[in-house]
Amino acid sequence: MTGPGLFISFEGIDGSGKSTQARRLAETLRQGGHDVLHTREPGGSKGAEDIRALVLEGDPDRWSPETEILLFTAARRDHLERVIGPALAAGRIVVCDRFADSTRIYQGATRGDLRGIVDRLHDLMIGREPDLTILIDIDPDVGLSRARARKGHEERFEDFGADMQHRMRAAFLDLARANPARFRVIDGTGPEDTIAARVQAAIAPALAARSAA
Repeated sequence: MTGPGLFISFEGIDGSGKSTQARRLAETLRQGGHDVLHTREPGGSKGAEDIRALVLEGDPDRWSPETEILLFTAARRDHLERVIGPALAAGRIVVCDRFADSTRIYQGATRGDLRGIVDRLHDLMIGREPDLTILIDIDPDVGLSRARARKGHEERFEDFGADMQHRMRAAFLDLARANPARFRVIDGTGPEDTIAARVQAAIAPALAARSAA
C-alpha cells in the first residue's frame, strides 16, 4: 500500500511496554502490505547509536540535564537527516520508539525547569513533530519493576528511582492533554495482545486518511 509518509512515535515511562508495542505495530502494518520503517531514539542511525551509549549507560550523574539536551538533540538531528526524513519523503510509514517528547519530559520537565531550552533547540535543529504519538500509560511502580527486571546495561534513567517515574508519567499525561490532536493515550494494562488491539484502533483513522490522500 502506498500513500504519503506517516510518522508515528511511541512514548511512555520506562517499562511501559512501548517498545514492544512499537515493534508489534510495525510488524502488523508490514503484514497489511505497508512499507514500514521501525526505528528508535536515541539511536536509529550510526552516529545516533554512538550517542545512545553515552546517555543511557553509566552513573545517573554522568551528565547534567543541559548536556543531555545537547546530546539528545544531536542524535535526533542525525537520525532525522539520515533515516526518518528520507523514509517519509519516500512515502513510508515510520514507527519510532521515542522522539522529541521524551526529551521534553526527561530533561525538560523532570530534571530541571529546562523545557524552554528543549523547545527552542527543537525548533532550531529538528522542526518536525510526529503525525501521531501513541502514549502507553501504566502505573509508574509497575513500569519501574518491569524495567529493572530486564537487567540490561541501559539503566541510567531507571536508576533515578520511583519518584522520577511518577513525575514523568504526570508530565507525559500533561503533554498529551496539551496536544490532543497528536496524542492517543493507550491503557498499558492487560495482555500484550489487548494493548496491541488498542493501538491499532487508535491509528486506524490516520491510516484511512493516508489511503484516501
